[in-house]
Amino acid sequence: MKKLAFVFAFALLISGMSFAQEGEAPLAKGDKQLNFGVGLAYSTFPIYVGMDFAVHNDITVGGQIGLDMAYFDWISLMARGDYHFNRIIGIPKDFDFYAGAGVGVNIGMGGHSTGVGLNLHVGGRWYWSDKWGLNLEIGGGTTFGGLLGVSMKF
Repeated sequence: MKKLAFVFAFALLISGMSFAQEGEAPLAKGDKQLNFGVGLAYSTFPIYVGMDFAVHNDITVGGQIGLDMAYFDWISLMARGDYHFNRIIGIPKDFDFYAGAGVGVNIGMGGHSTGVGLNLHVGGRWYWSDKWGLNLEIGGGTTFGGLLGVSMKF
């Protein structure tokens, strides 16, 4: 899974650089983006939904909620921030290459413990239209190990 995610992110980076003359921000300051899909966490595939708010052409902040669908034994609530590298490495706005961090809480249910959620991640998006995109993210920490989903710009 990690090799596939790395290859995807690398392919996005290379293809974007080969077609770009000048990088463009995927989200302009003030734009919003809804993200949803499935994650990879330990031995389960939780669902997630999150929102990104562009506070700068290269920086987004937002929140994310995850729910374990296999055992229904935890919920993850996370605040996150991302830096988008498009403008500094010359990627067009049809692609998005970013890295960031998250902090929050993992709420255990049914006898499972509650604890702090920490995450570092790197990801990429490919927008097939002005509004919709495919998102792949890999990370590490105490929450998701990876995400695969869809993003919708507002």
